[in-house]
Amino acid sequence: MRYEAGTYDVIVIGAGHAGVEAALAAARLGCQTLMLTISLDHIAYMPCNPAVGGPAKGNVVREIDALGGEMGRNTDLTYLQMRLLNTGKGPAVHALRAQADKFYYSHRMKETVEATHNLTVRQSMVDELLSEGGRITGVVTHTGATYRAKAVVVTTGTYLRGKIIMGEVQYQSGPSGQLPSLKLTDSLLDHGFQLTRFKTGTPPRVHRDSIDFSATEIQPGDDAFYHFQFSDDVEAREQMPCWLTYTNETTHAVIQENLHRSPMFSGVIEGTGPRYCPSIEDKIVRFAERPSHQIFLEPEGRHTAEYYVQGLSTSLPEEVQLRILRTIKGLENAVMMRPGYAIEYDAIVPTQLQLTLMTKEVEGLFTAGQINGTSGYEEAAGQGLIAGINAAMHALERESVILDRSDAYIAVMIDDLVTKGTNEPYRLLTSRAEYRLILRNDNADLRLMEIGHKIGLVSDERFGRYLQKKEAIEREKGRLRTTRVKADEINPRLTELGSAPIADAVSLEQLLRRPEVAYNVLAEVAPSPEELHPEVAEQVEIQTKYAGYIEKSYLQIEKQKKLELKLIPDDIDYSVIKGLSSESREKMGKIRPRSIGQASRISGVNPADISILMVYLETHGKRSAANV
Repeated sequence: MRYEAGTYDVIVIGAGHAGVEAALAAARLGCQTLMLTISLDHIAYMPCNPAVGGPAKGNVVREIDALGGEMGRNTDLTYLQMRLLNTGKGPAVHALRAQADKFYYSHRMKETVEATHNLTVRQSMVDELLSEGGRITGVVTHTGATYRAKAVVVTTGTYLRGKIIMGEVQYQSGPSGQLPSLKLTDSLLDHGFQLTRFKTGTPPRVHRDSIDFSATEIQPGDDAFYHFQFSDDVEAREQMPCWLTYTNETTHAVIQENLHRSPMFSGVIEGTGPRYCPSIEDKIVRFAERPSHQIFLEPEGRHTAEYYVQGLSTSLPEEVQLRILRTIKGLENAVMMRPGYAIEYDAIVPTQLQLTLMTKEVEGLFTAGQINGTSGYEEAAGQGLIAGINAAMHALERESVILDRSDAYIAVMIDDLVTKGTNEPYRLLTSRAEYRLILRNDNADLRLMEIGHKIGLVSDERFGRYLQKKEAIEREKGRLRTTRVKADEINPRLTELGSAPIADAVSLEQLLRRPEVAYNVLAEVAPSPEELHPEVAEQVEIQTKYAGYIEKSYLQIEKQKKLELKLIPDDIDYSVIKGLSSESREKMGKIRPRSIGQASRISGVNPADISILMVYLETHGKRSAANV
């Protein structure tokens, strides 16, 4: 029996990492927001690896923070360990990664959403989407409650017709034993959406007391204090180490003996799995020449004995998993607390979305997270933030927010999904970003804080601190340009560093451009008159050392932006444009790119097609103007 249960501006379906960011953003922007979740006890839960960040992903977490999202703050309050990765390489690939306390992370996020003004959180399962005249009007839950809204954000993760698979065992379920969402798929199909079937997996968990840590290699956190937030009031936390061990020939033999029982190889699993996070079975087959693979033992929290066995994702039978574990050094007496499993789920084909993450089929309906074909908490949270912002903008009748690929990894991901689609779970990589020297881990605030403040998610106080930092960077760069140092003052230090001595006085800026000269060397001979924040000094050094490369990147960005600003009318009929290849007509007609820039990134659309399209638009525009 259906009944009218309430009216809201925005409804968010799901309370995972995408859902909480979407709901918080909409509520903080002034929308009456309802977040519906299957389980109030699993808000922002981490069913897989209890970690946040890493290559490209850590950049996303800082971007979320700069735009006014919550993931970075929550991680800083709940991390077990923090490490800056790839420090032996250039700043374009530096990546912050935290091992999180999965239970405390979920607990604090639950506290946050419950305390947020304008946000109502309820435990319920959505079975149906309601629409009228091509516009979303609300949702119906499994109990018959009908909620009305101007915008709806679907963030169902891996719950849509979720199916757990473990060897010969399979059953309908969400992750970690939660209920699956079985009827919402039918509603999406009824609304005309094309769906696909994806799969992901997780490894077994073992009891801490059954691990022989003396047989493994310790992996401590960094001594330096790192955090994701743009903030000075973050407190350091006591860190917990992770531990490294390896598979071996015996491990591989057990897996090989049981491949016929692996759902991946027996044909039981229909969904496509993530290329960049393969199961241990897949690794053994694809990389048969390797004698071993890394296995990291990672704590799941401060108040649990569970350890996550990273690198051993598997869908093999439970008893085989235990045999595999006990072949690994340090795990000979492992007590398995939870077996690993594969989970299949439905996802929407993301080319059915606009760059705002609103669907093309139904106005006011947005999707975010793994339903859009991505993998990873960070990718989900980044999409959730953008979907939540744009759902609020839609409800408030304000202008949508669309980031450029040169603004953020979040924009790279969304553009990739919407423009190219994906035939496997999508994972962000630094190699996906053509402007990765600009989209660094260290400068997310400089790239996005102004946008976050303009949207209304970054407070005036926080924005004021950002402006102070920005001004301090420019002052110090100016000082380096105008301050000169004499040969006798710097040559002894240059000799120590193996750098060529100078004959005449040079500016501090010129010295800092040398690869072997760090900013702290200049501070020794010509210290700044003001006490510089470490982040200011870091920016001064990076911007000075890589000035030439950064300038080239910005020139490339400006060139590309000219194409992004050439907008394509929504009502264009590609079938009447003579000279376009049939593939281009079909794909551009389906994706309906927003601009020439986006059209040029569609797979199968070649430069000749773009030239023809530009000529058509110019001619069409002139004709339209003449008829006015």
